[in-house]
Amino acid sequence: MQDEKNSNKHQRQGHGSIKKMAASATLHCLAGCAIGELIGVTIGTTASFASRDTVILAAVLSFVSGYSVSTRPVVKAGVPFIKALRLIFAADTVSILTMTIADNTIMLTVPGAMHKDLTHPVYWISRVISLTTAFIAAYPVNIYLLKRGKGHALTHEYHHSAT
Repeated sequence: MQDEKNSNKHQRQGHGSIKKMAASATLHCLAGCAIGELIGVTIGTTASFASRDTVILAAVLSFVSGYSVSTRPVVKAGVPFIKALRLIFAADTVSILTMTIADNTIMLTVPGAMHKDLTHPVYWISRVISLTTAFIAAYPVNIYLLKRGKGHALTHEYHHSAT
């Protein structure tokens, strides 16, 4: 029932606002995911992990940081922590997963990107490409979810009431 309300609300708002909300949701998700990705790749590279292990660490931290960034404003809006976490899990998982796959695919594809430290230009060039690719991959996913009253639509009211 609530999903139908969200879907109808977003359909009434028009296609342009869905695109704006999807861009906002994707940028928000990207910020959260990037924190975990950067920390994970930095740890993995510094500790000389195999690329596979670095990707696993970065992906796990991407989910942790992505959920954390999204949960904070919902809790701040007065939603109990466990309920907020469940809501965020339902709202953000597909977007975070899409971004993590896109980001790590690029990082594994660019020669040397996973084996450079933070001072090397190859790392930062590949990072810009990978995060841009993650945004491009997740944006249509977020449009799809929003049109169905899912994704960021589940948390939109909390994010804007917390400010």
